[in-house]
Amino acid sequence: MKLYEGLVNGEETLSLIGLGYVGMPIAVAFAKKVRVIGYDLNEKKIALYQSGIDPTNEVGNEAIRNTTVEFTADETALRRARFHIVAVPTPVHGDHTPDLSPVEGASRILGRNLTKGSIVVYESTVYPGVTEDVCVPILEAESGLKCGVDFKVGYSPERINPGDKVHRLESIVKIVSGMDEETLDTVARVYELVVEAGVHRAPTIKVAEAAKVIENSQRDINIAFMNELSIIFNKLGIDTKSVLEAAGTKWNFLKFSPGLVGGHCIGVDPYYLTYKAEEVGYHSQVILAGRRINDDMGKYVAENCVKQLIKAEKAVKNARVAILGFTFKENCPDTRNSKVFDIVKELREYGIEPMIADPVADSTEAKQHYGVSFAGQEEIKGMDAVILAVAHNAFSKLSVGDFDALFGEGRKVLLDVKGMLDKDAYLRAGYSYWRL
Repeated sequence: MKLYEGLVNGEETLSLIGLGYVGMPIAVAFAKKVRVIGYDLNEKKIALYQSGIDPTNEVGNEAIRNTTVEFTADETALRRARFHIVAVPTPVHGDHTPDLSPVEGASRILGRNLTKGSIVVYESTVYPGVTEDVCVPILEAESGLKCGVDFKVGYSPERINPGDKVHRLESIVKIVSGMDEETLDTVARVYELVVEAGVHRAPTIKVAEAAKVIENSQRDINIAFMNELSIIFNKLGIDTKSVLEAAGTKWNFLKFSPGLVGGHCIGVDPYYLTYKAEEVGYHSQVILAGRRINDDMGKYVAENCVKQLIKAEKAVKNARVAILGFTFKENCPDTRNSKVFDIVKELREYGIEPMIADPVADSTEAKQHYGVSFAGQEEIKGMDAVILAVAHNAFSKLSVGDFDALFGEGRKVLLDVKGMLDKDAYLRAGYSYWRL
């Protein structure tokens, strides 16, 4: 409890390790209440924050300019803090096994600079056991300190939804846990400083880890069901969105929609759970089935683009196709694990090199990770087909006339992956219109 009081009185400092879409908003929120050091090993990112620029668009440039967070790429600054929050990504390898290297690397950095009396709280999504079985040994080895004696650990899974301006850190109930009752109480009280919705005290760290990993697994499975329905209804010649609107009139119908499932949470977290299940001798059936369906949806969209081109009597090879949107979700610049790239790869198999436009996406990140370059929307002309892949607000404002300007001669092929547009309006305008 002394650590909590020290933070509130300005005698102690809180550190945030990892300043991405999750970590940076947490740092800014805590800086309104306590002293905060924001650390990231990406010096370019730190330079942007120091100059008052928010590359994530999560809190905005003004908030970055006005925050008291001490942004730094100097790991030794962590020695001045005693309450540490680790919020680094936890991706998967190409074979879908967990890639713990970011959280292990962050633990090594923090361990080298850990001081006695500290509390370390992990927010990264992991399978049950990672905090205590993987991270703690690294912290002990690097620091020479003993967990439970010289420092304590806790776990509080992140629930920030990138690009969402409604469900924020302050408005979402926060799960907190600690290795003992005293640590749990301190962690809970610290988070209560910024989380207006309150906290839920999980009985153990493993329970908190498990709670987080099933949240996104549940959503993944439900979307997979919708995607499977869209495939079935497409074969039956039934409009999926109309079916879901009808079924949604029942009070207990779960309102999920089909779509591409990417990003660094929903498309990744289920693999962490199934990996741990395999370790204890259980092969997941439902979770992995859902993953297979969702992982194939980019290919499915591309295949239907080709079918629509054929129906419109247009040559497939070297067809002029534009894709609007490349990020993993709407109104967010993050392109990591974007399933739109699966559409690109599949179209290339048919001899089509699509043009891509995205006014929101981080173009540098897209070039670095995928080798793709974006075109300006004004450059998209004379298209045979257009795939509206991401529901950015900027695209929702486009009219039938705006889409007309994107096409060349012949029948206009439009694939509306998210079902953003008025289907009847485009059918009346003579479009070949398709949606999931």
